[in-house]
Amino acid sequence: MAHKKGQGSSRNGRDSNPQMLGIKLFGGQIAQPGSILCRQRGTRWQPGRNVGVGRDWTIYSLIEGKVTFDRGGRRINVLPLATTAAQG
Repeated sequence: MAHKKGQGSSRNGRDSNPQMLGIKLFGGQIAQPGSILCRQRGTRWQPGRNVGVGRDWTIYSLIEGKVTFDRGGRRINVLPLATTAAQG
């Protein structure tokens, strides 16, 4: 018996859907409550002030404010708009 499949069969015909991971709002942008800041697998970016983490490690804003990064760009914070206006 031949161990070759018939002509036209394809073994590599599968492809997965993109997961749309990464940063969604960058530093200096305004976040609304509940807006997604980052989608990730694991804690590539850590949550900071006024930020929540979803079950799939999605980081989202808890308040309206300005997005900032610290710890070398690895921690995401949201500062209230009143605080950012007073700073500068």
